[in-house]
Amino acid sequence: MAVTVQPVSEATFDDVQTVFGTKGQAAHCQCQGYRLGWYAQHSDNVQGRRELLRDQAIEGHGLLAYLDSEPVGWCSVAPRCDYGYLRQTTWKGRTEDKADAGIWAVTCLVVRAGFRRQGISHALVAGTVDLAREGGARIVEAYPMKPAPGKDVTWGELHVGKLSSFLAAGFQIVHEPSLRRAVVRYEF
Repeated sequence: MAVTVQPVSEATFDDVQTVFGTKGQAAHCQCQGYRLGWYAQHSDNVQGRRELLRDQAIEGHGLLAYLDSEPVGWCSVAPRCDYGYLRQTTWKGRTEDKADAGIWAVTCLVVRAGFRRQGISHALVAGTVDLAREGGARIVEAYPMKPAPGKDVTWGELHVGKLSSFLAAGFQIVHEPSLRRAVVRYEF
């Protein structure tokens, strides 16, 4: 079975919802945590977050992965300046312009239960480079977890991806704000 990745659109929004499912963090958050902040992400207004995500899909800010024709994965990638809360949480030790629209950010990866550990995240991460480049980015960056050798990271924390996936796609580490997180970039 082949994994394919394509930009999200209004026409594929129902496929995003299939990936998110009806329970769990992805269904509740609707990939809005780094856009809205912790409190708004955890409010009861799931429908409002879903509509915000639909707007992002219309803009083409995200990727869907398919295994044959089955939607199995989602990745949020958009101009970094769209993620207001992200800019508040990843800046320790950084002095660059937070509003630089030429830098795009990869903030969330979701793979449906039953399809994990099949290379879906790797395919999504690799696809972020083309989407960002086509969107006019000079740089695409991400904030993956870097688990210690032999240690697992809980799935909920891995919504930002694993460092190894980004390194395999050609990203380079540019900052390490903590022992468990890295900031990685792919520059065009």
